[in-house]
Amino acid sequence: MEDKEKRREEYIGKYIEQLSDESTPYRLRAAEALGGCADPRAVEPLIAALADSENEVRWVAVQALGKLRDARAIEPLLPLLADPDRWVRRGAAWSLGELGDQRAVEPLLPLLADKKKDVRAAAADALGKLHDPRAAGTLSAALEDEDEPEVRTAIRRALREITGEAEF
Repeated sequence: MEDKEKRREEYIGKYIEQLSDESTPYRLRAAEALGGCADPRAVEPLIAALADSENEVRWVAVQALGKLRDARAIEPLLPLLADPDRWVRRGAAWSLGELGDQRAVEPLLPLLADKKKDVRAAAADALGKLHDPRAAGTLSAALEDEDEPEVRTAIRRALREITGEAEF
C-alpha cells in the first residue's frame, strides 16, 4: 500500500512539474491529470496555469479547478468570465457552478448575453447550481430574448433549480 501512495506522490509531483513544460501537449496532459487527482496540492499550480500562453491549456486548467472543487480557485476564476477566449469563459462559468460559491452570481449574469450560445448555456447552468434567487430576474429576462433552444432549456432548468417551480 505504501508503494502505491509513494508512486501517487511522484506522479503528482511530475504533473505539477509538467505544467510549466515548454511542450503544450505535456502541459495539457498535466492539467487534465491534476484535475482528476483530487489532491489539494494541484490547486496552486493549476491557478498558475490560468496564465498559460495557450488558450487550450488555460481551458483545461479552468475545468480541472472546477473538478477539484477547492475554494482557492474562486477568486482567480472570476476574472476569466470576461476572457477573450470563449472556451475559457465557458470553462470558468462551469467551474464556478461546480464550486458553488455565491460570489460568482453577479459576475456570471452578464454571460447570459454572451455572443456565444455555449457560453450563455454554461452561465445559465452555473447559475442554476448556485441556487441564488438574485439570478431569477435576469434569467427570466434572458429567456424572453433567447432564440437558441439549447440555451432556453438551460435557462428554464436554472430557473427551476432556483425557484423550485415546474414551468417557465
